[in-house]
Amino acid sequence: MTRMKNVERWSYVTGERGRNRVRAFAHPETGRIFLEVREPVAPGVRARTKRVALKHADREQAKIAADTLAAELRRGRPATRPALTLHTLFDIYLREVTPMKAEGTQYHDRATAKLFLRAFGKDREPSTLGLRDWHRFISERRSGRLRPKGPAHRKRNAGVGDRQVSYDLRWLLAVFRWATLAGDGKGGALLEKNPCAGFPVPSEGTPRRPRLAHERYEQMLAVADAVHPDFRLALVLARETGHRLSSIRQLRWSDVRWPTETEPRGWMRWRGSDGARRVDKQKHEHTTPLTRAAVEALAVARARTAAIGDAWIFPEGRPDGTVVGPRPRGSFAKWWEEAERAAKLEHEPGMAWHALRRAFATDLKAMPLKDLCALGGWSAPETILRCYQQADTETMTRALDERVAVAK
Repeated sequence: MTRMKNVERWSYVTGERGRNRVRAFAHPETGRIFLEVREPVAPGVRARTKRVALKHADREQAKIAADTLAAELRRGRPATRPALTLHTLFDIYLREVTPMKAEGTQYHDRATAKLFLRAFGKDREPSTLGLRDWHRFISERRSGRLRPKGPAHRKRNAGVGDRQVSYDLRWLLAVFRWATLAGDGKGGALLEKNPCAGFPVPSEGTPRRPRLAHERYEQMLAVADAVHPDFRLALVLARETGHRLSSIRQLRWSDVRWPTETEPRGWMRWRGSDGARRVDKQKHEHTTPLTRAAVEALAVARARTAAIGDAWIFPEGRPDGTVVGPRPRGSFAKWWEEAERAAKLEHEPGMAWHALRRAFATDLKAMPLKDLCALGGWSAPETILRCYQQADTETMTRALDERVAVAK
């Protein structure tokens, strides 16, 4: 191929954008002229770009060819499809993607979709969103002017922190990324591009990650039976196994391997999924040994309920006695609040079920990270170091004393 240097940049555009637009341009190296056509499609749908080589460098002839092609496209323009709105896009995502997520995440998806529809409007086209809309959403969530509807949220007039705002915004980005890959059934994608790509997401400088001290645990355990028998079992399992509440509340009695004469230690199977229901956050199925305290708490609960097999350890039942599934997260959150009040403990922000998981990781910080990951159901040791294990004075002092002893 013959290459030409210092070719003058040249282009010619005719037609209407999104309808019959045609661009003629000269190749920057060869000088040959091409026609570029973007197929006419509806807003919000990815358009295909086609290029046709004219096999000559005559610019006047190229203009004529571009005008002719634009006229042909105008006469034969296909019927436009309805514009994609946020309401339509969210509805597709909630029906096709959200059901594959964990139950708690599904709730967040639905609640967050409602927030964005209230903030931007149901008929708003995603491609029209800009940085001003993005910052306005952040401001309204921080101030509390934009919050989920309902009695529980009406009592909280204060806004949310940057961590929650970031959680909401990342959901919107995930929806838009998915839409750029999801087909529209007609050879294109739901969205041509992510309109919010590159927008700044606020981050919380020092996130609250308290861990439950042993003294506080004992105080809550003392009032656990008065709150609910299932609360006591959940509290013990959370402390003794270090697992997430979502995994604990979806346990079945068939997951328990009881101690025997040949195998004196009990074991627990943690399912990755249960049919279409996600149990573990990473869908990681694993088995861990149980402590004596955990086995005893399970034995008391089984004797009380007389449940066996695939029955839920924490069942959610109707007034007629029909079991509809495992207890929802809301029940465990309610029990936690009741236990704090009964034990006359002042509530600390961020102090809830995950505080037991942080305590588990910190108490066992001397254990090799590989084993700790397997024991607590973590997928990577980096997560433990970044979010769960915390420094404490006792460990630091003991390390210094051991160092001095070795030096002597």
